[in-house]
Amino acid sequence: MHVPSEVVGEVGKSVALPCTFTHPHKMYDKALTAIWRVREPFDGSVVFKCITQSSSDLCRVTVGLKNRYKLLGNPRQNNLSLQIENLNWNDTNRYFCRVEFSGNIHDKYESRLGIHLRLVAAPRIINISVQAGQDHDLHAKCTAEGEPLPTLIWAGPLSGNATSVSSTGHQITKELQHLSHDGKYTCVATNSHGRAEGTVYFYKFKAGSGSWIMILLYVALGIKFMALLVILGIGAFCCTAHMAHPPTDPHPSAERKPYLE
Repeated sequence: MHVPSEVVGEVGKSVALPCTFTHPHKMYDKALTAIWRVREPFDGSVVFKCITQSSSDLCRVTVGLKNRYKLLGNPRQNNLSLQIENLNWNDTNRYFCRVEFSGNIHDKYESRLGIHLRLVAAPRIINISVQAGQDHDLHAKCTAEGEPLPTLIWAGPLSGNATSVSSTGHQITKELQHLSHDGKYTCVATNSHGRAEGTVYFYKFKAGSGSWIMILLYVALGIKFMALLVILGIGAFCCTAHMAHPPTDPHPSAERKPYLE
């Protein structure tokens, strides 16, 4: 089995895992099985498996997680290379290719060391917000992901604000503490594969000496009161008009004449 020790892929894209082999058969036209495992050889979880019954048949897939795996090589031509599409962080693993010839229980071969799939990713801002801290001050918080781990920089009316940084896996968070200046705050994430940024706006509410909150409240209540008076006035007008003009009988009775018995 011939495989590289490591392959590098980028999150969100596809990657090819090369695997070729040699075997003692000069000609082989019986059933042949191609298998890919993860984590460990021989006992690892099978993520892809296909079977070809003869040299004229395609390799029929029997195991393929979410259809993201595609056989690039032709097992009949000693090639088991595999493509993984739409890479995500969970694809980071060690992969082992295996070929099985039918007819002999010992006629099976597998890579022992496997291929380490290492993922890289351009930075991506996954969260940016302004939150209240334990000290009741407002803090700006930015979380980004990427590989290598991005560097985060806050830009804006900082005025020497203190910062704190924490990271786990491929994510990093930088917090800008004790916001005191209004304006636009931008978080910039960079690594060797790219750059990303996110923006948050911070404005403190400033009540004037005339207590604008109470003024707005009184204005709102006054509008509601005026609307209520208008509704009541319309109702009273309609009622008065109805009483002043009682309905007339659409079918007046014929003039009555005295009846002599």
